Amino acid sequence: MTILIWILIFVGTFCFMEFMAWFTHKYIMHGFLWSLHRDHHKKDHDSWFERNDAFFVFYAVVSMVLFYLGAQTWFWYGWPLGFGILAYGIAYFLVHDIFIHQRFKMFRNTNHWYAKGVRRAHKMHHKHLGKSHGECFGMLLVPFKYFKN
Repeated sequence: MTILIWILIFVGTFCFMEFMAWFTHKYIMHGFLWSLHRDHHKKDHDSWFERNDAFFVFYAVVSMVLFYLGAQTWFWYGWPLGFGILAYGIAYFLVHDIFIHQRFKMFRNTNHWYAKGVRRAHKMHHKHLGKSHGECFGMLLVPFKYFKN
């Protein structure tokens, strides 16, 4: 039974992170922390790293704190929570940074209908270079209007 609860917490956390990514992007990145996110929309430097990468560091720290709490206290569900956040972070990095933005030159010739839809939706968001008017969607829950063959 404990394994089932562990798995449910992990999967639930992973799914909840889709909401957190949308919420953080819409209200924090395009809100009061636009100064960190701006270089993701309009690159104003020569570095491979972006100020926007600070958001990755924030979630990594949250995940590590949960691992610590799971290991050092009675808070055993820190483990599945931390792994759920970590798994989402890895999936987000693969989809957003590698597949969409090509920070590593991989998956360039992917021709799947879902992959095309994800890229198309992200392009719509990035057509706006400013703080407002940018649609934002989660990594997995992309509106079907972007899925065309």
